[in-house]
Amino acid sequence: MLTPGLLLVALAFVSGAVPYGLLLSRARGVDIRQVGSGNIGATNVARALGKRWAVPVLLLDLLKGFAPAVIARLLLPRTPSADLWIAGVMVAAVLGHMFTPFLRFRGGKGVATGFGVFLAIAPLAGAAGLVLYVGTYAAFRISSLGSLAGTLSALLATVLLPTPRPQCFAGAIIGLLIVAKHRANIARLLRGEEGKV
Repeated sequence: MLTPGLLLVALAFVSGAVPYGLLLSRARGVDIRQVGSGNIGATNVARALGKRWAVPVLLLDLLKGFAPAVIARLLLPRTPSADLWIAGVMVAAVLGHMFTPFLRFRGGKGVATGFGVFLAIAPLAGAAGLVLYVGTYAAFRISSLGSLAGTLSALLATVLLPTPRPQCFAGAIIGLLIVAKHRANIARLLRGEEGKV
């Protein structure tokens, strides 16, 4: 039986799966998967097309995590099972972005979509992550370093704030997924070889 919670989880995955970076880059005649790192996110779009095109990709990727989580919070009743479904929505949106079926289950690294989820569920935590991302990027001009710092700070803030436990657990899963997607970046950071944008 398709329950409201299960429907929202499915819709969150579909929302996350829309590859805005690829769609916008194709509008400029570029296949972003064939440029730079091959990633469909805003950072690679900035490398290929400039920051003017990266900003809408960043906002759209953030929105596709933010919107499903907000909708789930508004539509689901305030019950313990609702907190579990909301946690499922959080993870589904990020998984959709990382493993989009529209691109044979290859996608982005989930940072903007993850920030969108954190902003919806724990706004102060999401804001803390965004501030730390911006500050780290401004200081070092290395997007991956800012992404990792922002993600970990948002996760920590979510745990410290009065956030329902299932949603804290979902935040931890999202954080681990984002870190796992940055394995190559972390290796380059440790070698001092990570590129700046």
